[in-house]
Amino acid sequence: MDIVFLGTAAFACPSLEALAGASEHRIFAVVTQPDRPAGRGGKLTAPPVKETALRHRLLVLQPERVRDPSFVAWLRNARPELIVVIAYGQILPKEVLDLPRHGCVNVHGSLLPKYRGASPIQAALLHGETETGVTTMFMDEGLDTGDIILQSRVQIEPADDASTLQDRLAWEGAKLLLKSITLITCGEATRTKQDDAQATMCKKLRKEDGRIDWRMPAGAIWNRVRAFNPWPSAYCYLRLERGQKLVKIWEADVVPEVSGEPGSVVRLDKHGIVVATGGGGLRIRQLQMEGGRRQRADEFIRGHEVRVGMAFE
Repeated sequence: MDIVFLGTAAFACPSLEALAGASEHRIFAVVTQPDRPAGRGGKLTAPPVKETALRHRLLVLQPERVRDPSFVAWLRNARPELIVVIAYGQILPKEVLDLPRHGCVNVHGSLLPKYRGASPIQAALLHGETETGVTTMFMDEGLDTGDIILQSRVQIEPADDASTLQDRLAWEGAKLLLKSITLITCGEATRTKQDDAQATMCKKLRKEDGRIDWRMPAGAIWNRVRAFNPWPSAYCYLRLERGQKLVKIWEADVVPEVSGEPGSVVRLDKHGIVVATGGGGLRIRQLQMEGGRRQRADEFIRGHEVRVGMAFE
């Protein structure tokens, strides 16, 4: 089958790897977002999918907008049998969705119709789910509303954060994609309508979403730490004698039966910094002061003179 692959983020890379290694299919082109400035220096950086495509010597196209008439004309002339879309970052217009003979297939990081939208992996962690999964579907004009082809369930472990969970879901999605394309090729792919009444939505993340409110229960804050690692990170401020400093929290766990003013440091030990919350305590195990590096809590305590009674805000 001749395939055009649309993807940008790292979540799409395992699926591209799997397709590139499948001899029965041909990736006609890989379409991804343009290179963007990144990092403190603003260096122009290629999307992860572009880097993967170039390693496999695939044709790469980077239109600014997928609905640009020149790109749509190119796609129409290419006549792909199937378009695969994974973490591309733009909504496809109907004229593109209608082009391939076998339609457009998407791999989504949730068990649809739960967590439609831009941040399903983070949403599952935020809501304290113990199970999530991946879904392949035929795309329509709605946002993640298309008919389901296959689904695969994945357990969420207590040690998972958004990075580790994304990696597992991405590789599970790659396997599910190959199975789905095989079914499509053989004319055996089923279409299961989504139950819109059961649908939930999740938004695109913003930097300010990571701000910790210490009045929340410890479990909810712990979920935020997991969900926002690596981006936008769970962060707060620590008031020191020389001023207030932003602190990112990378690892933590819940300590029950802790009380105190939310945000106040109630205990220091070799395992971390225990902070009171709106319900129970949060033990901070790894954190990072603005301008510094990630540190284990015991090292951070020594370097910043953290003491009981100090406040995270």
